[in-house]
Amino acid sequence: MAKVINGIQVPQRADFVGSFLRPENLSENTRDQLVKELTDKQKELGFHVITDGEFNRTFWHLDFFWGFGGVAHEPGGDVTFNGETARLDKVYLTGKLTAKPHPFIEAFKRVKKFEDAQSVAKLTVPSPAQFFQQLTVPQNYLGTRAIYNDLNDLIRDIAAVYQDFIRQFYDAGGRFLQLDDCTWGAVVGEAAAQRYARLSPNLDDVKEQLLLVNNLALEDRPADLLVASHICRGNYHSTWFNSGAYDSVADWVFARENVDVLYLEYDDERSGGFEPLSKVSADKHVVLGLITTKRPELEDKQQIINRIREASKYIPLDRLSLSPQCGFASCAIGNKLTQEEQWAKLKLVREIADEVWG
Repeated sequence: MAKVINGIQVPQRADFVGSFLRPENLSENTRDQLVKELTDKQKELGFHVITDGEFNRTFWHLDFFWGFGGVAHEPGGDVTFNGETARLDKVYLTGKLTAKPHPFIEAFKRVKKFEDAQSVAKLTVPSPAQFFQQLTVPQNYLGTRAIYNDLNDLIRDIAAVYQDFIRQFYDAGGRFLQLDDCTWGAVVGEAAAQRYARLSPNLDDVKEQLLLVNNLALEDRPADLLVASHICRGNYHSTWFNSGAYDSVADWVFARENVDVLYLEYDDERSGGFEPLSKVSADKHVVLGLITTKRPELEDKQQIINRIREASKYIPLDRLSLSPQCGFASCAIGNKLTQEEQWAKLKLVREIADEVWG
């Protein structure tokens, strides 16, 4: 559920996922100033949660993984999206996973210093399940199994290094952590059985593994730490990776994942209907991603309001919020829209939220 952090209720009614288009002059020397300008703009538009736009990383997920011991990376991890090849690094194990001071903590401190009486800093990182999937994709599977003969041991070690990271984050003053997770979007759809065949011929077994690693990582977290899960089906240069409704995963992630908030992708027909929202446990808040970051055209305000009302048939309106379906730049390449179009999207989110929730 929503929590009060520093006197501010989060999540917001008008919200956003986290990443923003990278300024052309972004560099190591300009990053702090550009993060300040970004958070100033977020506040100006009336948002009370701020992020650094993921200006510290090239990839939404991979940079985080190589902050753990036992992990290496190199070019060659490209993935085919819908009509485009995502140029990614290959991330793999060189030994057992170990915790160490994580570089994302220093990046978080850069945005936390811009908190004020009206704002809370949020950090976005890939979920533990995303790391498990990365280490068991076909190109990594045999190498991972050479180090972890039993995948249950891998799950336990992933959970352990995430628990250590969460402690570091909390000690740095972090109170709002978002876990970005494409695994629940990948385990649905026609290709899912083939995609995960190496793990189990039964997709329900795979869902149990994804749920287990996420929940283990969150065990014993501080009571005043808000944890969100953002579920996505891929977002690279305005393309997508997978399609499929939430129906077949709702009994796992909606009902049983131990998070406070769900950010859900609902910007087009690839996401299916709202019916699975009836499975969301009563202790969760849902942020509806009804505004797309993949196209610059602004949505029709009344149509979005109607969709919020439709969703409220399954979850009370006071447990709902509105946001774009994903970030504007999940990787440094960004989506196909301009800075001005990006801000126009968020202005629309703000206007609709004000009209719906007052």
